[in-house]
Amino acid sequence: MKSIVLQKPEHLVFEEIDNPGKPNPNEALVKVLRIGICGTDIHAFKGRQPFFNYPRILGHELGVEVVETGIAVNHLKAGDKCALEPYFNKTLGQAVRRGKTNCGEEISVFGVHEDGGMRPYFKVDANYLHPSEKLNFDQLALIEPLAIGYHAVQRASPEQDDKILVIGAGPIGMAAAQFAILTNKQVVIMDINRQRLDVCQKHLALKGSLHIDNQDFNYPENLKNIFDGDLPTVIFDATGNPDSMKKTLEFAAHGSKIVFIGLFQGDFIFHDPLFHKKELTLMASRNALGNDFKEIIGLIESGIVNTDFWITHRINFEELPEQFGGLFFGNEHVIKVMVEL
Repeated sequence: MKSIVLQKPEHLVFEEIDNPGKPNPNEALVKVLRIGICGTDIHAFKGRQPFFNYPRILGHELGVEVVETGIAVNHLKAGDKCALEPYFNKTLGQAVRRGKTNCGEEISVFGVHEDGGMRPYFKVDANYLHPSEKLNFDQLALIEPLAIGYHAVQRASPEQDDKILVIGAGPIGMAAAQFAILTNKQVVIMDINRQRLDVCQKHLALKGSLHIDNQDFNYPENLKNIFDGDLPTVIFDATGNPDSMKKTLEFAAHGSKIVFIGLFQGDFIFHDPLFHKKELTLMASRNALGNDFKEIIGLIESGIVNTDFWITHRINFEELPEQFGGLFFGNEHVIKVMVEL
């Protein structure tokens, strides 16, 4: 069968691979119907993705249909529509034993550490499939990026009196904002991309947005203007930009929490007296938990979370290798590209 392989940076090609065959007892054979393209895929394409080796079949934001199940699988049947939880733990390390399946010591992320979903069919441990009778394949492919933002919000546990800033209005920042709003009505999003901010302002119940338009942008004063004289008490940085991440310590209120969702290849260095003076809490947020997937599916099914505005571009599987680069680089209107099979 035909798969799409990233052989090396900026070299995405079709390759023939073997059919997956029948599922083992605990597995399901699934058909891929939708593939969301994410920042991980884009960074891998440009050669900037940590924890990555070439060649690799990309794709971990997936809407799939169950074709066949192994004899030990009881919670799925042929025809079920599912989202994939792509964080596989094949060994029970310390973190996994403590329930932290999102950051196991030997975690293997589908489409990053092992070949992913840019192929018509694959087999997977059925426990990583989350079914829904109500959601369509577009929505199911969005569960994984939504889960990244959801998990970050769970990490911070914002309270009703918190003032929340999300830096980065891409899909992950947008997801964090979308779930932060469910806990708190004081949510502001900030970005250099005005088009993305406009989308967020239109579709999310934000307190406001901030457009960074020059090097002299006065973060504390601009934030105080929109937060009624105060600074943010919870900050989510989804940029993966070291300069942006460093600035969070400068404009966080005393006693605040900062959550880094994005990451970069390098050392993060900050001024320790500033960190201690404000008694800041600094957290990383990686991937998501299986229960996050289940809860998000329930929130969308019940109408509490709307995903209608997420997908801005669509492309056919056959067109992807040739058009991948042009979809993202230099195109500031893209939020989420959905690949259709």
